[in-house]
Amino acid sequence: MQIYLVGGAVRDKLLGLEPRDRDWVVVGATVQTMLDQGFRPVGKEFPVFLHPGTNEEYALARTERKTAPGYHGFVFHADPSVTLEEDLRRRDLTINAMAEDAEGHIIDPFGGQEDLTNGRLRHVSPAFSEDPVRILRIARYAARYAHWGFRIAHGTHALMKKMVANGEVDALVAERVWQETEAALGEQTPSRFFEVLRNCGALARIFPELEALFGVPQPKHHHPEEDTGVHTMMVLEQAARLSPETMVRFAALVHDLGKGTTPKAEWPRHIAHEHRGVALVEQLCERLRVPREYRDLAVLVTKHHGVYHRAEELRPETLLKTLEQLDVFRRPERLDRFLLACEADSRGRPGFEEQHFAQPGIFRSAFAAASAVQARNLAAQGLSGPAIGEALHQARTQAIEKIHRRGMQ
Repeated sequence: MQIYLVGGAVRDKLLGLEPRDRDWVVVGATVQTMLDQGFRPVGKEFPVFLHPGTNEEYALARTERKTAPGYHGFVFHADPSVTLEEDLRRRDLTINAMAEDAEGHIIDPFGGQEDLTNGRLRHVSPAFSEDPVRILRIARYAARYAHWGFRIAHGTHALMKKMVANGEVDALVAERVWQETEAALGEQTPSRFFEVLRNCGALARIFPELEALFGVPQPKHHHPEEDTGVHTMMVLEQAARLSPETMVRFAALVHDLGKGTTPKAEWPRHIAHEHRGVALVEQLCERLRVPREYRDLAVLVTKHHGVYHRAEELRPETLLKTLEQLDVFRRPERLDRFLLACEADSRGRPGFEEQHFAQPGIFRSAFAAASAVQARNLAAQGLSGPAIGEALHQARTQAIEKIHRRGMQ
């Protein structure tokens, strides 16, 4: 029985990073061997165990064989005769197909160390094409290591395109798509995830609402980049700079989906794209089973980002109405998330990345002024029922109007 540290932990150690997780492969053991040593079984499809002391995952060395389309279409084989190299061969990328023994020696049968040195994301074997999730995973790694200049190997990219053409990505289940997407949104360069998917043709199959934005023009005086898809990627880049929250980044990503449905006769203008975008965001979130709080913020940013951009022109009544529709008086944490996503939209244009914008300050000041007016104070004056709501709205409008006048003086 031999135990090896494998996969991402070895990769991260070689990159000088703290490993996110540590996974182990056990060669030359049986299920009974593991049980006798106190390991707890957790694997449903193949033998995986939790260490009795550390709770880290230990898997028996295994091979796999494709039997049906999709992520679940595999038969696994694990017994003491399976070698370490056979186990590593079934992995996705060479940089994930390395192992370390108890003495710290690296076992690297597929050139993973060289690929790390050269910044190359390369598949281990043709078996890469058997699992469509690997397209999402390699796109996520591209997003994680983009700032180090990692690129996808030519042969791997060609294989990904072939997988898309063969319909493999159509077998992806919503939960895995969202799981990989959410993880990619948390990486340093999340826009790279979507660029990789688009380059191999997978974006059109998985995120057709995003694919539809590329090639759609916008008014050049507001958008020097012109192309709506390019703008969307720039907005996501700015959202990643402004906030580590994947919820904010997702809202920034989908805020302009409505522009993909603008009739060509109206180009480059996009009248009422905010309204059209709401249904598209809801459709995407329903299809991928996106969590409700992600969906809710994305819908609000989609619906109200046009109002946000006009903040300097808005009447106090309109400012308050927008704050009420955002429900920030009950959920104050939502305001910053909304403003960050909208600010990313402002900055996601060539030459505007470092510009200061007044809108966040206007909304925050209006919210602070309105929040200072409390319903309990009105109740103390003898008001009740609908009268409190009407008086609260009026008093908050007046409070915003006061700070608005002071700001103009």
